[in-house]
Amino acid sequence: MSGRNECRIYVGNLPPDIRTKDIQDLFYKFGKITCVDLKNRRGPPFAFVEFEDSRDAEDAVHGRDGHDYDGYRLRVEFPRGGGPSGYRRGPPTRRSQYRVFVTGLPPSGSWQDLKDHMREAGDVCYADVFKDGTGVVEFLRYDDMKYALRKLDDSRFRSHEGETSYIRVREDYTGYGGGGAGTEYDERGRSRSRSYSPRRRGSPTYSPVRRTYSSASRSRSRSRSLS
Repeated sequence: MSGRNECRIYVGNLPPDIRTKDIQDLFYKFGKITCVDLKNRRGPPFAFVEFEDSRDAEDAVHGRDGHDYDGYRLRVEFPRGGGPSGYRRGPPTRRSQYRVFVTGLPPSGSWQDLKDHMREAGDVCYADVFKDGTGVVEFLRYDDMKYALRKLDDSRFRSHEGETSYIRVREDYTGYGGGGAGTEYDERGRSRSRSYSPRRRGSPTYSPVRRTYSSASRSRSRSRSLS
């Protein structure tokens, strides 16, 4: 069970007319919120938001610190002495070679949604999504990645806006900073189309048109020799 300090975040530089509901709307997609404590009676408003899961609190800090809200650049961080042990402010820096490629995400699917979905398999250290409905996820452990391939391929995915779809999960053999054999991906993690259309074994290398012409030529030659 996560400690309270690990689940609580500070939100500052808020507009003067901010309401509790506005703050809930800003953070609900990161996870279940258990409490919003808005301080707006004296001086510039600020708030404390408490999540049920410390990982959701960490995602909220990553996702909302520096966010532009009605012209106000939000300051979102863990209170002094709070936050997960070893937490450093800023984007997560842990990366892994245990990486999967995901397709079939709904338009409203966010990286937070994908991270939450894949947590069923184990510890996710990195997640990202792209506009074409694809995404990448990296796990801390090899066994967690293999579990995701077995159990979450063709699983039902739900975004924070309620959109659902069935996603496909494949291993990304290139990995983080890699370039190994297997399915090829471009710099954004998207699969190249030729990866999905492998050449059939024993398929001809010549053009069908040329073949037709050759057959016709042989027929004409044969008829002349018979006449």
